[in-house]
Amino acid sequence: MTVSHSGRRDFVVINRSFWPVYPVIGEALLRLSEDLAANHRVAVIMQDHVGIRAKLAAENRGKNVEFFPGKAWSDSASGILVRALDALYFMFWVACSLLRSRPRTVYVSTDPPVIAPFVAMIYAKLFRARLVYHLQDIHPEAANVVMKVNPVLFRLLRWMDVLTMRKADVIITITDEMAAEIRRRSDTARPIHVVSNPAVSFEHVSQHAEKIKGFSFCGNLGRLQRIPLLLDAITRYLDGGGRMKFGFAGGGIHAPAIAELANRYDAVDYLGQVSAARAAELIYDYQWALLPIEDEVTRYAFPSKSSSYVFSDAAVLAICSGTTSVAQWTVGNRLGVVSDPDVEALISTFFKIESGDIDVSDYVGDRSELKAQLKFDHFLDRLQAIVPLQETS
Repeated sequence: MTVSHSGRRDFVVINRSFWPVYPVIGEALLRLSEDLAANHRVAVIMQDHVGIRAKLAAENRGKNVEFFPGKAWSDSASGILVRALDALYFMFWVACSLLRSRPRTVYVSTDPPVIAPFVAMIYAKLFRARLVYHLQDIHPEAANVVMKVNPVLFRLLRWMDVLTMRKADVIITITDEMAAEIRRRSDTARPIHVVSNPAVSFEHVSQHAEKIKGFSFCGNLGRLQRIPLLLDAITRYLDGGGRMKFGFAGGGIHAPAIAELANRYDAVDYLGQVSAARAAELIYDYQWALLPIEDEVTRYAFPSKSSSYVFSDAAVLAICSGTTSVAQWTVGNRLGVVSDPDVEALISTFFKIESGDIDVSDYVGDRSELKAQLKFDHFLDRLQAIVPLQETS
């Protein structure tokens, strides 16, 4: 069967980041598109970092799925202005692609936030399409935590996003706290489904008895992850005689600082941006996984790496206040411990773990029930149950 390029599509996915560059959500949305394409006309609107059509052909992926790839002008390491301009470019790309594909149902996420979902909402209202709005994070509040948005622009962006929430047919988000925040800020009457993000696959990872005594971090080295605090604590811990090791992978604005730290200390290893398979190996190699997050942002987002940490069978060291959803998730599931976001408190936690005062074996018990909720198949089953599609004849 070949993809038809005329007539209305049944379903369109809009997500700026996509497979293979973004191996978790990108892979999940590719699988969703492939599954739905068996019985529906499906298209994907995304930004292209690597030549998506050649990659799909090489991996024999994307059968019967039509792609509308726009050029990518930025990544997670780009400055705020560049990313904002890229988001505006993507907004126009989304508008043009929607007019070309004329879908009956639109799935849009918060990548990028606010503007692309708002365009999708306008299209849905004008062309009587159904809108599924997947909030991986809530903006502009999440951005405002680390970089104060102009008050006038903040109110405009918030108004746009609230209107999108109210007009969406279905809303999906990733935590109960975020669902409560969505209801509070928008007063929407639309159904809100809580669906946890899936983890990277660990099926290929070689099992070994001895893990490295130390900590891994795999994910975005961005503005919300308390990286400066973490680097300060690691530096002072190692200078103070600490013997544990630290392994990092990922990109972002703080990646150069991580690379510089790795050059200074043998105990620190930085792999740069790696594949999903290599990321899984890194996380599995270490006894502990680092989960730093700004407190305020936990009302509006949840770290995506957390799902992969569950499957790694590593204990979790969350770096945030004890009242946050991240701290409650870590402690409530007996996955690890929480350190206050303070350099002295974090250094003290490092030394307690090194000395055995905090025992890793207390936090690596049976996780089968939690893992079942974080598998790719579970994520896809939930999305397909939520997406309002009808069989085509």
